[in-house]
Amino acid sequence: MIKEILTNRWFKFITVGAIYTLWVIWLGNFWWLIGLAIIFDIYVTEKVHWAFWKKKNPPGDKQTKVVEWIDAIIFAVIAATFIRMFFIEAYTIPTSSMEKSLLVGDYLFVSKVAYGPKTPNTPLSFPFVHNTMPLTRSTKSYVEWIKRPYRRMKGFGDIKNIDVVVFHFPEGDTVALYMQNQSYYQSVRSYGRDRIWNEPRNFGEVVARPVDKRENYIKRCIGIPGDVIEMTQGQVKVNGEPQEHFDGMQHNYIVKTNGTSINPKALDRLHIAQDDRTVYSSEQYMFPLTEASVGELKEFANVTSVEKLEESPGEWDSNIFPHSKNFPWNVDNFGPLTIPAKGETVELTPDNLPLYERIIKVYENNQMEVKDGAIYINGEKATSYTFQLDYYWMMGDNRHNSADSRYWGFVPADHIVGKASFIWLSLDKDKSLPGKIRLGRMFHFIK
Repeated sequence: MIKEILTNRWFKFITVGAIYTLWVIWLGNFWWLIGLAIIFDIYVTEKVHWAFWKKKNPPGDKQTKVVEWIDAIIFAVIAATFIRMFFIEAYTIPTSSMEKSLLVGDYLFVSKVAYGPKTPNTPLSFPFVHNTMPLTRSTKSYVEWIKRPYRRMKGFGDIKNIDVVVFHFPEGDTVALYMQNQSYYQSVRSYGRDRIWNEPRNFGEVVARPVDKRENYIKRCIGIPGDVIEMTQGQVKVNGEPQEHFDGMQHNYIVKTNGTSINPKALDRLHIAQDDRTVYSSEQYMFPLTEASVGELKEFANVTSVEKLEESPGEWDSNIFPHSKNFPWNVDNFGPLTIPAKGETVELTPDNLPLYERIIKVYENNQMEVKDGAIYINGEKATSYTFQLDYYWMMGDNRHNSADSRYWGFVPADHIVGKASFIWLSLDKDKSLPGKIRLGRMFHFIK
């Protein structure tokens, strides 16, 4: 009886149709209800041979092994693409910017339903790759014949302070293909625009990318819309209150010894990666360290001092956002700065324009120019601006080894991918099997 119900064509149609309808309601675009007609034909009327790769009514009602494999692969690709687009996506930690909270070699699942999945801006793309085709350096994995505006579906909640978030790199709208891991705008400041555009053999072709095909970054959310953030001598304050300390947070320290070298095995026990060990001499080192590691290093018999590296307030670093002498900030000292919120209005002046210029021109697609000391937006003189999106401030827990909002500013809401939720595998690149597998980090939720 149960078998007959489960194999009944009307039961299949009602079940699949109900699931599909719920998905359309979640998507919020009711034009997709047209798909119910296709589902009805697949399970009930069978007028159209939708599975064209399969023989219709084969002898003995059995397909060949090749067709069965093709059928299984097609189903797997469609199912995995759907899950990856709307529910969870795998992500690998490529750099040390979040150490020791997240380590290079951690394999994560990123929840897209935590904040609500974005519908793709470029829906036509090669499955399971991000922006370039496999085995190529520059061939696009997507086409831009169809472009969709930003839209986010309902999620379980909003981004909160201290959430670990995956997002599209805000300065990834323009890329020099041979330097994809470096901000194009930072490269322009370092090498000059003319050199980058005129030396394709060194820098590669310069291309533009839509939001959903920019490189993915992972950082901790420090400020949400409306927050006032400030950093003084490495201490972050949010709305005037010191930020919560994380056990994995690191800063760079100068370590001096009595002239004898520090045993590498001792550094292994402190979980200091080989790439993070800067050796100036047998008497002086630089390491990124947590507070706990600082305490342990001070107990070493040959260590004479452990001093935190800090830049002084007022020392301007031109690499730090907003790259203007009007804001003489550096990696350890910046702000106060209010995070823009959707619908809020800010006064615009030539002095504070560097803070908002990229928002106005790039993230919110306006024409802007400054003439005779006056600001013009879309051809009209402007003394204020109302934000169209929410913005966030992201920073790495490895404070002195993280390219984050201190360097490129605000992260727009339409760049948010999801919340880093779960470590399912962790591999130590400095070790070989079986010690390469960090068993203690596997199957842990991310805090």
